Amino acid sequence: MQMLTGIDQSDYSKIESGKRYYTFEQCKRIAVALNTSMDYLAGLTDEKKAYPRSK
Repeated sequence: MQMLTGIDQSDYSKIESGKRYYTFEQCKRIAVALNTSMDYLAGLTDEKKAYPRSK
């Protein structure tokens, strides 16, 4: 994930364990890496498919 998102491994580990929340930019990078939406990561939708991305 570090290579896909640019988020340091220790920071990502803290995010996964709930010891730290991700920033808007980190959430965006994770959503792009996992090909999903930020809404899905936030639990606001059950739709895993990403929205069409702007270029």
